[in-house]
Amino acid sequence: MDKRFPELAEQLLLIERELRQQGWWQETPPSPQALASVEPFSIDTLDFDQWLQWVFLPRMKLILEQDLPLPNASGVLAMAEMVYANDAKRSQGLRALLARFDELITQAG
Repeated sequence: MDKRFPELAEQLLLIERELRQQGWWQETPPSPQALASVEPFSIDTLDFDQWLQWVFLPRMKLILEQDLPLPNASGVLAMAEMVYANDAKRSQGLRALLARFDELITQAG
């Protein structure tokens, strides 16, 4: 198991909590067609917070649960910076959590 797994798991829980606290968590999943997007961050079919909830978090949890190799890089913070450029104050906590996630991913395992 990669030594980063425990802290990454904690970050994923914190990201979920922040999405819920900000009211960006949805009870109803997007359509299967929306989830099947091949575009980066599903920008053609999902809002960024939807992508985090329905694509990013499940994929990362699966990687951790199945002890699969971690990605070599993560651009999730850069995307969040663009998406939340006009909502910097409200998104500050989420962006900080995503920044830490990116840092962990780029560290050597």
